[in-house]
Amino acid sequence: QVQLVESGGGLVQPGGSLTLSCAASENIFGFKEMGWFRQAPGEQRDAVAIMTVGGTTNYANSVKGRFTLSEDNAKNTVYLRMNSLKLEDTAVYYCNAFVRGTEYWGQGTQVTVSS
Repeated sequence: QVQLVESGGGLVQPGGSLTLSCAASENIFGFKEMGWFRQAPGEQRDAVAIMTVGGTTNYANSVKGRFTLSEDNAKNTVYLRMNSLKLEDTAVYYCNAFVRGTEYWGQGTQVTVSS
């Protein structure tokens, strides 16, 4: 069983920045996939940025050039740096990992972009 704990959400003005963190309960080096999804009220949960074991990171078109996913293997943590935030980025952001054939989710962290 892998636990994923997110942090770093909050309220930010349009154009601002936030960094989300996701700490895993074990070494992430061998995780097949790890990244972030988001879900706005009344909408489905969509992938934002997913990193594969080969080192490739895939971004949703809506966040390309603004969001950056990075990892710190020593801390078993992945980060999502979000720049130039827009109103439509408002959502609950979920950390996700695919490990040894099982998918895991964090509890979610709220990001609200508002003036």
